[in-house]
Amino acid sequence: MKLQFEPIHPTVDSSFTLLHYTEVGKAELLWHYHPEYELVYIPQGHGRRHIGQHISRFEDGELVLIGPDLPHLTFSYGHPAGTPFEEIVVQLRGDFLGSDFWDKPEMAAIRQLLARSHEGLSFGGSTRTAVGPVLRQLLGAPPFMRLLLLLQALQQLAQAPATDCLPLHAGTGGQGLSGKEQQRLSRVYQFVEQNYQRASLSVQEVADVAHLSVPAFCRYFKKMTRHTLTDFLQEYRVGQACRLLLDDDLAVTEVCYSCGFNNLSHFNKTFRKYTGQSPTEYRRQRMGK
Repeated sequence: MKLQFEPIHPTVDSSFTLLHYTEVGKAELLWHYHPEYELVYIPQGHGRRHIGQHISRFEDGELVLIGPDLPHLTFSYGHPAGTPFEEIVVQLRGDFLGSDFWDKPEMAAIRQLLARSHEGLSFGGSTRTAVGPVLRQLLGAPPFMRLLLLLQALQQLAQAPATDCLPLHAGTGGQGLSGKEQQRLSRVYQFVEQNYQRASLSVQEVADVAHLSVPAFCRYFKKMTRHTLTDFLQEYRVGQACRLLLDDDLAVTEVCYSCGFNNLSHFNKTFRKYTGQSPTEYRRQRMGK
């Protein structure tokens, strides 16, 4: 199964991403990773849980915290179509409240929780019973209260007794990445996210962010992600294009140049390579036109 990078975008009026699924849809990504922390709660549903090197089954009430760059399988994978399924997902960057927010003394417990999340943490018992309803409250809460509820949920997870918290991927941390390597990858991902619109974005620039020579960076990036930087950039830009194509006010040409492609022909060819459709076909299918 191909490991894919998932670009994450904050919810409107929010510094983090909140998603709510009430049925099994066609997954755009299966085995994937991203530099954000991910908190997943599944009130209804069962299926295959694959996080890092850990593989098992999960049932109703699944509650798991996944650390940055830890590969994982989409939780709806294998769930029978037409049967009850619900999933609440929170995705957040480590610095979503500022670079030093977690250094505050009041945040000590959550800071330790996030440091352990590279193992993939599954929560049960009274912790699951308490945190599940808090995550559900996020769905209808105004922005300020939504943030407070998220911090409350993280604090409750941080205070979970050892019997309620099971490390799923203990001792390996993602694909065997050290803390230094994870930080380096996170810098690269963040730089790409901030600069992918530039068609002139070069390997040299990204290598500089990683503090490596171009040859060393190319070897490093391929080893860590199983992609060349060119392939990674193309896939990332296509992902952004898919999002922009849902805005009917933008012409396909505008989407092309907004996502870092320098000509329409290359955009169409690359888009079809990753989606099996032209940009126009993709828009028509998704918008019912």
